[in-house]
Amino acid sequence: MRRFTTVLTVLLGVFPLTFGTQYLFDGASAAANFGIDPWPTGTAAGYFAVKGVRDIVLGLVVLALFAIRQRRATGVVLAIVALVPIVDMITVFTHGGPAATALGVHGLTAAVVLVDALLLLREREVAVLQPAHS
Repeated sequence: MRRFTTVLTVLLGVFPLTFGTQYLFDGASAAANFGIDPWPTGTAAGYFAVKGVRDIVLGLVVLALFAIRQRRATGVVLAIVALVPIVDMITVFTHGGPAATALGVHGLTAAVVLVDALLLLREREVAVLQPAHS
């Protein structure tokens, strides 16, 4: 189970990096998958950079904590980060977006993030063997 949790956690760190980068470099096409139509244009399209940077930072925080072997702290952060897709889901619902996108993209993401957080928080510490001194 630990290997599954490791792979899932890395994926949950990498995916926001890809989404965020897509928002920074091609916001209009990335926004089409978010679930709200139409997206802002003109100067209001600056929100693409906000969304992109938000996603990149969230991914980097997860990956950084995990890279320094702070599995429990990563679980706590993921539990908090799950609020982002939950609010995204609510936003899609309240702005007339499709329920399939709200639930299938944002709701499912929140569920997966929460499951991974729970798995990380329930892990037991792995004992590190110290070399014997002579």
